[in-house]
Amino acid sequence: MILNIVFLIIGFVILIKGADMFVDGASGIAENFKVPKMLIGLTIVAFGTSAPEFAVSVKSLIAGSGDIVLGNVIGSNILNILLILGVAALVHSLNVKNNTVRKELPITLMITLAFSVLLSDNLFSKELTNSFSRGDGIVLILFFGVFMYYLISMSRKKVEEVSSEEYPTMLKSVIFTIIGLAGIVFGSNFVVDGASGLAHIIGISERMISLTVVALGTSLPELVTSVTATRKGEYDIAIGNVVGSNIFNIGLVIGLPIALFGGINNVNFSYIDMIVMILSALLLFLFSLKDRKISKKEGLLFILIFIGYYSYVIFGQV
Repeated sequence: MILNIVFLIIGFVILIKGADMFVDGASGIAENFKVPKMLIGLTIVAFGTSAPEFAVSVKSLIAGSGDIVLGNVIGSNILNILLILGVAALVHSLNVKNNTVRKELPITLMITLAFSVLLSDNLFSKELTNSFSRGDGIVLILFFGVFMYYLISMSRKKVEEVSSEEYPTMLKSVIFTIIGLAGIVFGSNFVVDGASGLAHIIGISERMISLTVVALGTSLPELVTSVTATRKGEYDIAIGNVVGSNIFNIGLVIGLPIALFGGINNVNFSYIDMIVMILSALLLFLFSLKDRKISKKEGLLFILIFIGYYSYVIFGQV
């Protein structure tokens, strides 16, 4: 018990410091390359903070724990929007660029819907059991390919103006990014190990752990990074981190391992999980479409939905 608590504390310290360096490094890279910060948030930051989810999915799939793979991705995507952007918006209203509203958020909603449909075989025929095949994984990778094509096109335009603010040199920015990423990954591992140990001592089921402890633990990098970016006024990185992470989670964190190692039979999940995941992506799009920002009131609504959903998951024993 004491050792698990120590792991949690050490993990949080490493995670917070790592996220701080990671945001500074990513911002410096964007400025040195004259690349839009949203692109950095959608790629380097998003992929880096999704590394824990990917590692958990590969290990779980090889071990035959399909529920952990799905619960990790579903729970993380819900947490990314409802908790992370909710908390970030309470720190400061998040301005959303037109390009994000017109392109990135629709892609997020589209791949979320595709993932939900591919999981819901039973809705189309009562004789079918819900499963996730290698073919489903390939479909998600193709959707992810569309996203990557968009990112490549976006990088060529380089439309962001040069900032007058002092940023580290390219070498320092890369070093900050690497060290920060290492801190994020190692810190989140400590947190997940400590939290999982405590959960097992308390007596929580594997599926419950995947939707709560594992999902929260692997989403801590996104939480700390987005809040840190918001505090620094880097709203593009905060939003790009979450949007990119959700797309990475579905396209690569679950799509790639499934395509490589095979599918998951007899998927065990509640449709409420899928509904909340779709609802969170839809609300993010609608709020951003309305006035190109996520206000503090909307952030509070995200958090209230998050509390309601997880109260149902935990106390309803979904």
